[in-house]
Amino acid sequence: MPPRKRKSDSLVKSSEPAPKKVTKEVEKIDNFFASYANTETGLIDPEGVEKLCSDLKVEHTDVRILMLAWKMNAKTQGYFTQDEWRTGIKALHADTVRKLKSKLADLQKEVSKQENLLDFYCFAFNYCLTEDKQKTLDLESVCLLLDLVLGPKFRQQVDSFSEYLKIQKEYKVINMDQWTNFFRFCHEIEEFPDLTNYDSCQAWPFILDSFVEWLREKTVATPIV
Repeated sequence: MPPRKRKSDSLVKSSEPAPKKVTKEVEKIDNFFASYANTETGLIDPEGVEKLCSDLKVEHTDVRILMLAWKMNAKTQGYFTQDEWRTGIKALHADTVRKLKSKLADLQKEVSKQENLLDFYCFAFNYCLTEDKQKTLDLESVCLLLDLVLGPKFRQQVDSFSEYLKIQKEYKVINMDQWTNFFRFCHEIEEFPDLTNYDSCQAWPFILDSFVEWLREKTVATPIV
């Protein structure tokens, strides 16, 4: 006995035109992806990223490329999968180099919003964890990354913390908790470098207590000109 026709079957034909529109959109995005992807791996690899940066006329170290990776929710540094590319490019409505270049400024504005900045900041840390089971970043990488993602907004704080990290001897790496607490520090400790509203009795990691102590001693030792 042939299967009975379900009521939903009659809706299939009427909804066919919609997927064609979506398919056409995805096809354009996939063609854009293919212009940078490695044909053997099916991924945009570091060489493809370099080509993309060249076409966009930005350096591969430009923070906007990191923002693009954030928009794509990319998992591996220097690589974009097709699904990641679809996610980001579709959200940006930018299926050509010209369109993508014009959207970079909008992407910067999106990231700078308070509700997105912390997410981007945490993404940047995780994106730089390039080894399996890696949970910390070396101090050189931390200083470079802080300059890139927080430097434009919190220049004094980033420069001072980077200076401290380079001269102290106790820490060799930074973990996510320390990383996110520095973000909190920048937003909550408004009196900088006076630090009058910093309370070491609050739940700050020890590295920030040590940083504040070092900074206060440095400030006292610096003669007023």
